[in-house]
Amino acid sequence: MKMTPRIAEARYAGDYRIWLRFADGSEGEIDLESELWGPMFEPLKDKDLFARFELYPERSTIFWPNEADFAPEFLYEQVQRKQRGQSAAEELP
Repeated sequence: MKMTPRIAEARYAGDYRIWLRFADGSEGEIDLESELWGPMFEPLKDKDLFARFELYPERSTIFWPNEADFAPEFLYEQVQRKQRGQSAAEELP
């Protein structure tokens, strides 16, 4: 059974970027700008609001004041992709 990745540390890195470090030592900066669509995420296009995320240890992820969050598995995959030097678009069929 696969364990949920746990975020150990998160820092705002400017614009729509967040630096993450996971409990397994994986770390990296990801850009979430292309993910900010739909009712929960559109408000995060306001960079001041975007920068106000917090670590949510109980759910192993980050969240914003409007209760938006991303699955920790998604964030982990973004960091892994970045480490491999791939973008999400490169993995589309």
